[in-house]
This record gives sequence, structure tokens and C-alpha cells, in this order.
Amino acid sequence: MVLEGKAVYAFSVNGNQISYEGEDKKLLRFLREDLNLTGTKDGCSEGACGTCTVLIDGKKTKACVPSLSKLEGKSIITIEGLTEREDEVYSYCFAEAGAVQCGFCTPGMILCAKSLIDVEKNPTLDMVKKTIKGNICRCTGYKKIEEAILMAATFMREDKPVPKQEEEPKLTKKFRRVDAVEKALGTGLYTDDIRIDGMVFAKALRSAYPRARVLEIDSSEAEKHPDFIRMITASDIPENKLGHLTQDWDVFIAKGDITRYIGDAICLVVSKRRETLDEIASLVKVDYEVLKPVLSIEEALAEEAPLIHEGGNTLSVEHIVRGDADSAIANSKHVISRIYHTPYTEHAFMEPECAVALSEGKDGVLVYTSGQSIYDEQHEISRMLRLPTSKVHCHSMLVGGGFGGKEDMSVQHHAALAAWILKQPVKVKLSRQESLMVHPKRHPMDIELTTACDENGKLTAMKAVILANTGAYASLGGPVLQRACTHASGPYNFQNFDVLGKAIYTNLVPAGAFRGFGVTQSCFAVESNINLLADELGLDYWTFRRLNALKPGDIMPNGQIAGGDTGIIECLDAVKEAYFASPRSGIACALKNSGVGVGVPDSGRCILSVEQGIVHIRTSAACMGQGVATMCTQMLGETCSLKTSQMLVERPDTVRTPDSGTSTASRQTVFTGEAVKRAALQLKDALAEKMLADLEGREFYGEYTSETDPITSTKKNPVSHVAYSYSAQVVTLDESGRLENVVAACDVGTIVNMQALTGQIEGGVAMGLGYGLTEDFPMKDGYLDVKYGTLGLLRATDVPNIEVKLVEGPNKSPIAYGVKGVGELCTIPTAPACQNAYYRFDGKFRTSLPLEETAYRKKKN
Repeated sequence: MVLEGKAVYAFSVNGNQISYEGEDKKLLRFLREDLNLTGTKDGCSEGACGTCTVLIDGKKTKACVPSLSKLEGKSIITIEGLTEREDEVYSYCFAEAGAVQCGFCTPGMILCAKSLIDVEKNPTLDMVKKTIKGNICRCTGYKKIEEAILMAATFMREDKPVPKQEEEPKLTKKFRRVDAVEKALGTGLYTDDIRIDGMVFAKALRSAYPRARVLEIDSSEAEKHPDFIRMITASDIPENKLGHLTQDWDVFIAKGDITRYIGDAICLVVSKRRETLDEIASLVKVDYEVLKPVLSIEEALAEEAPLIHEGGNTLSVEHIVRGDADSAIANSKHVISRIYHTPYTEHAFMEPECAVALSEGKDGVLVYTSGQSIYDEQHEISRMLRLPTSKVHCHSMLVGGGFGGKEDMSVQHHAALAAWILKQPVKVKLSRQESLMVHPKRHPMDIELTTACDENGKLTAMKAVILANTGAYASLGGPVLQRACTHASGPYNFQNFDVLGKAIYTNLVPAGAFRGFGVTQSCFAVESNINLLADELGLDYWTFRRLNALKPGDIMPNGQIAGGDTGIIECLDAVKEAYFASPRSGIACALKNSGVGVGVPDSGRCILSVEQGIVHIRTSAACMGQGVATMCTQMLGETCSLKTSQMLVERPDTVRTPDSGTSTASRQTVFTGEAVKRAALQLKDALAEKMLADLEGREFYGEYTSETDPITSTKKNPVSHVAYSYSAQVVTLDESGRLENVVAACDVGTIVNMQALTGQIEGGVAMGLGYGLTEDFPMKDGYLDVKYGTLGLLRATDVPNIEVKLVEGPNKSPIAYGVKGVGELCTIPTAPACQNAYYRFDGKFRTSLPLEETAYRKKKN
């Protein structure tokens, strides 16, 4: 309506009448910024992801789509507007089913569920799938969410009372995760939910070209804008180079320097209001000398190629040799050689990167983040500002997914820098398109592979050349390449192994850590080659793998003796029936390390402190959805028999929680779990003599450090990693060539939490299906040719039934009650299993991902 020439928008939100006089804006912005209803999450602002789902007159709607002017007289319900009964039922059902992981999509999923259950008291699974089709979950694979919605319908329909949580958390028991309710109901805070008086907003101006020399940066027009506060450039930074292992990534490209990809930051602009950031940034004029970019490995390795970095265009080289592969291949009965290609892929975590920073103490800074290691952030920020680490205080909020994509600095350093300079709170948040542009992806790899076996089908040798496109900066490209090489052996028993790997710089988006850490790429090639060897022998694919599978006591291709917990044979036996049940079933196997390994120092740490009768579990281990807090709770409960009401897991904080390493390499359950166990054993001894109340103020410290050998070790049987987990997967197609069923058998040792474990596996399989069949990250001439909605992410209606089978090897590791990591493992064999299924389906042997000429993807022109 219009009153006295002014627009007034009238509608209701959660039963409250709203009369708003002001600019016409998107409903999402109004809910979050004006009403502070932050349970409605901003995942993309493009109408693609569904995290911002609300109900408008009972109909599920993405709040980022309608403007206030379209809502006259309408009734809006957000997650905060559920009734007390709905709060209780939905939070219980989503926790009980294990439908909550990172939690960022969960409020939107619950609003979808309400929209269905309000009109259909007894919905079918198909109805549920269609209801949540517009909402993406990157963690769960949807199965647990569907189970939760069906469960909630039963509770509502039958008016069932909600059971209470199990009081004593133990390992292997069903236990609802400790952060499920706050995530489900939107009360838990992610970084973008932080509100601080006087906070200003900053945004990086990105390079207009993949490769260009910056000649001039002119902010004169931007300075005229009433909301302009400051432009920050490389000249304002004490140290302009950052990076995990290799300090080659510029905070800003300085005047006179050359950009390396389109995500490079030229400067940072600061505004009084978030709404005017883009406008101010557009007023900054940058003059460039445009240069020809290096867009492929071949171009980068050419003799006349321009140097992307001073040291050359090769980031790292790995050459791993065991035995004599050339001789073994020459003397083998069957030899198969093929070349395989894997693409860039995007993590597509639900929460875009965001950081909030403010001054703390004298010259110090406090940074609220959502990354994968607060200590990595502290280290890099302190290096940039040339401050002692004690001056950089990092605190983790809830993290809305990561999968490796939040290991590098993206916004944390920019927020910290601006707050340090301006001495006031600053928020930096990437738009979804910026996120796609900036953070490292999964490495594209070209893999030339030769695999050999004898006349009986026993593997004899493997030789490979792996070229990884690491993009513009090192990130974790070196370790990713190394893992692609070391794990190219697969979970098989043979002794002749020769892999040469190179990671090459180009002027494309950087590549770094991504779930599977290079093993997804080499596994696709290795498993595909094995199928061709089996064809030559006339063996079926299951039997060939069973014949060559590692057993406890075998010497692995890296020389390590397979431990008594090695369970790949048990995995194969668990999927045998599924494989032989259909001529359209494909199979693949994988192994994945737990822990960084290869001689790199690696520690998990925990402090248990008794404060006001509560045992505080203090560790910096980042949870991106995998359930670290719940794991720690169950580890403590298993050791000390405490009740949940007597335990509290603190958020990672560099002042309060000891460094437990990065959440990477499937390591936190093993390393932090063992650290919690060690601290808990001390507490247990103390509790044998005194009551908990008598231990007030006491602290118990636990640390676990792995002992492994470097990759260059000359030992006869080096220990590369402290633990390996194993998986065999079978993907079955229906008669039309669409996904029908997946059976995933995993050896992950002792079960910590059944819902979390099976949810991780289902989510990992769904991600692997996307990698194999639909996901791509196209670029053209160094520019992105993709948006979030066109990445090819699978929806609930695309994901088939996923059956999880949990197995164990003959014995258990003594570490952390015998647990092993699963976060990466479950994604690795899925794409090659899809390749094998389609090979059996139509006889076409595909060598590139995502697979072409399938029901999901046509052949490229």
C-alpha cells in the first residue's frame, strides 16, 4: 500500500502483524536483517538451494525470491514460528533419524516437511522426495531427511509423545547428536548470524581477467559514495603472501603485479551498509594490461610458457617406486593401458564463506570463522599482520559444510585485516557466485595407467603418470597429488608399483583439498583398468577383486604390512549378493588413510576441565557436519560413564581449546577421539577416588601423536599411515539406465554413532554419484561458465536407495577404541562403480568423468 506517497508493506510473520515502511527488498533480507530471524539461512540468494525456505500462506517458498511488495496481506511462517509441539516433534525426528549434519539446510527442510504434513497426514516416500526436491542437502544424501519427515508425520498423525534422550552416551549405541536441536530449529549461530553494534561490511574487488598486470587502482569515485569507509590494498598489509604449505597466494594483487586467476583480490572496499557494497566496488576503477593466460597443463609445460610463479609452473613432483614395475609388466601375461580424465568439481557446501572480525586488546584481533581449523586461520592471519599468535584470537561458529573447501583462507584474513586497520567490527561474506570463483576445487587430473596381471589373474604391477591441474595457487595441491599417487595401488596385494605425479600451475581456479583428497581421481582410473584385465581373463569383476584383495599380514604396495583390522575382503563379501543380483551392477573398491601420515607430525589434543559440576570437553577439532562434538561426548561417556547432563563440548577457540589439527584426512575421530579417551582415562582414575563435585577446577589433558614414516623411507616395511579404512560399493542401474540401488560396504572399525556413521556414508555415496554422473565445473577462457544451480548437484528425486553394510576386519586397532575414519572413504569408489555399471549396461567403456552418454548426461559436442 502507499501512504502519503510512501510505500508501506503490510503482512504477518509468525502471527505478528508487520507494517514496514522502507525500501522494497527481498523477503530473505528483511527476515534476517530487519527482524533478526536468522533461522532462515542464506545459501545462494539465487533460488537454487532452498536453505531459505519459508511458508507463505502455507506454501513452501524460497525467501530469496519474493520482494516485500509481493507479500501484501500474506502470512509468513519461518522456522521460529513453529508451535511448541512442532518444535518438539521435528527436532526429535530429525535428530533421531540422523537427518542433521552440518545443519545449514535443516530449517528449510523442516519447513518443507511442515508444508506437506499440514495437508497430508500420511505421506508416501515419493511425496516426501518431491516435497524436498527444491532443497539441496550436500551432507546426508537425503535418505535420513526422508526418514525424519516420515517419522514426524507418524508422530503428528498419532499424537505420539516424544521420547527423551539417552542419558549415558556410549560407543556403538544409538545416540542423538548433541547439536541436532539447535541446528534443526535455527537457534544455533553460523558466522553470518552474528550481529554486532557498529559492524561494517567489506568486499573484495576481484580481477577482471585470468592474467593481467594491474596498472592503476583508482578509488576516487567510490570515495564519493556516502557509505564508503575505506579501500584497502596490498600497500596496507604487513605481509602479502599466504598459503598452507607454500606461501604463494597474494592477499591482494599489488599495483604492478600480475593476476593469476579471476578470483584474485585486487583490493577490499568497506561500506557502512551491506546493501551498498557491490555499488561501491563497481566504482573502483582498475586499469589492466591484459596478458594471455595459461589455461592447460600442456600450455603450462610448454617451453615458451610464461611463469605463473617465480619458481616455474610445476608446483610439485612425486615419484613413488616399489619393486620393478617395468620388468613385471614386460613379463606379465595380461597388460592394460588407458588414459583417464577427471574434471574440476565444486564442493557446493551449503553455507557460503563468512567471517566477522573485531579488535581485541591492544593491537589484537578476534575473528569468528566457519573454517576447518581455527589454528590454521590463526597462523595465517598472524603471519599476514606480523603479530604474535597470542594477538590473533579465532573462534569457530557452526560450520555449514566444508568437504575440504574451507581449509584455505577465503574471507577470514580480509575480515581480520579490515578490523585490525579500522578498529571496528567487520563482516566479509562471499556471494555464492564469488564462492564458486574463489575457493579451491577438486583437482582435474589426466592419468595414464598401465596395469598387469599373470595368467591366473593375480595383479603383478602398476605404472602410472598423473598430471594434476593445481590452478593458480598451491593450496594443498602437493599433498593431494601425493595421496593420488600413494593410493593408486588400491586395496590390493601386489609388489611392483611405479607412479610419477606432477602438479602444474595454470591461470585457472586453484585446486586443493576435496573429500577423497586425490584418491577419487586415481581410484576411478585404477578400478576401471582392473575391469579390462578381468575381461581378458574371463573373470567376473567381483571375483577378480576378491582374488587380489589385501588380507591382514599382506605387504601393501607401499611396503606397509596390512594390519589385523584390514577388512576389504569382508567388504567384498558383504556386497557379493548385490553384485551378482543384476547384470547391470557395477563394482569398485577403495581404501583411505586416517591421519596425515607419511612422517608428517600429526596430533590430536583435548582438555577436560571440571567447571561448576560440568565436564567441559575442549578441543579445536572442527565439525563441518560429521559430528565431532557427539563423537567426543560418546568417547567420554564410554570411558567415564558420565551422563549427558554432566558434559559440555565447547566450540573451537584458540584461547580455550588446544590445537587438534585440521579437520582433514579423515583424522578427527581417530586422533581427537584418542586424545579424548586419554584425558578421560585420567578423569576416570580421579573419579575412582573423588566425586565429580570434588574435582572442581581440575583439568585433564590428553594428546595422541601418530608415528609414521616419510614417503622417502628406506625401511623394508615403513608405516605410511596409522590406520586405513576400506570400502566396496555396488551401483545397480534399472532397465532404462537410471540409478536403481547402491550397496556400500565399509570397514570403519568400531561404530561410534550409528546415525552419524550411516548418514556420512549415504551422503558420501550421493556425492560420489554426482561426481560420476552429473557434476561438472565448466570454465571458458579462464572464466566461470557455471552457477550454483547448474553444477549438476543431485536432488532428492535423483538419489536411489542406498543400503549401508558395516563390517570389520578380523581385529581392531588399539587406537580410539578401534575407530577409523569414514568421511572421505565413502565417496571414493562410487564413480568407478558407476563406470562399471554402465560398461555392463551398454558395453561402452568410458574414460572421463562425469560419464557421458548416460541417462544423466549427453555426449559433449
